[in-house]
Amino acid sequence: MSLTVSPQPAALRIAVVAPPWFELPPRGYGGTEVVVAGLVDQLVERGHEVTLVASGRHRTRAQHFVQVYDVPPSSLLGTPMPEVQAAAVAAGALAELDVDLVHDHSLAGPLLARSRAVPTVTTLHGPALGPNGQYFEALGASVDVVAISAAQQRLNPRLNWAGVVHNGIDVASFPYVERKDDYVLWIGRFSADKGAHLAIDAARAVGRRIVLAGKLNEPEERAYFEEAVRPRLGQRDGVAAEYVGEADAALKRELCSRAACLAFPIQWDEPFGMVMVEALACGTPVAAIGRGSVPEVIEDGVTGVVVDHVADFAGALERATTLSPVACRRSAAERFDLSVMAASYERVFELLVDGTRGLRDLPTARIA
Repeated sequence: MSLTVSPQPAALRIAVVAPPWFELPPRGYGGTEVVVAGLVDQLVERGHEVTLVASGRHRTRAQHFVQVYDVPPSSLLGTPMPEVQAAAVAAGALAELDVDLVHDHSLAGPLLARSRAVPTVTTLHGPALGPNGQYFEALGASVDVVAISAAQQRLNPRLNWAGVVHNGIDVASFPYVERKDDYVLWIGRFSADKGAHLAIDAARAVGRRIVLAGKLNEPEERAYFEEAVRPRLGQRDGVAAEYVGEADAALKRELCSRAACLAFPIQWDEPFGMVMVEALACGTPVAAIGRGSVPEVIEDGVTGVVVDHVADFAGALERATTLSPVACRRSAAERFDLSVMAASYERVFELLVDGTRGLRDLPTARIA
């Protein structure tokens, strides 16, 4: 039997446009920024020439850097002007570059794709429906859209999908701990959709201490926290619920690695829950509501417990704590490492540069 060895992919000149809000890699919150920074470094390692367009300092391995803001406008997150200004700066810089492809992770940047001779790929980090989905529908064939989960892609077949590429992390940078502490961990953005209050209730129902860490900056986040989370904190019936603030990269790793399990009781079809993969990398199983990408990420009964109803979530927490940390770490390394993500993007890029457009009709381009 002979084996066919795939040829080494040709080196590409790739311009990567990041959202303007945070430095890459981010020091605290910034899920998209973590993915973009990791992808940039992996593409360079794989022999490609990368120009990064981003805010703040040049802290990735990209050979070229275009700065849109010297200080990232994080405090203005949610307002339109920083996005629009960043798109204008990026467009001016890209017009002077000789690249094979533009990979744009910003919101406003893809508006300028029609004026380019080279393909523009955008990764849909947000919802595929509602105003966000309608916007990407309106872009039509001017951009090729990568989904971050098959669940996200299924929600809106009207987008010009180029394939599915799961987000990746640097698995080796997450500490693997086999002997866990007794607490349940919830980590994320404070929103009813993320279900922090449900996680507290479920942990208390099974007598488990719970630690919560998350972003609490925007008015909607603070309102939800004050209404639904703060009244549940503290000691009650001998069970503690503690909020420890927003977790930077170091604290997130410490909390994830020591937790008995991660609570992920989402109440919406989340495109991709990065914190699930980060927990798995630490050998920490996940208890989750089976919406959005959850069934793609978590192997029920192996790396976590997936249930359909909130009423069953407390039981899922208990069962998850009995699962193998070894299996969790192995799944993260084999399915969600940065190297896996970069190889998948590389395949999409090659097809587009070779002139293959409308990839949603090509099963071979649906890379997960």
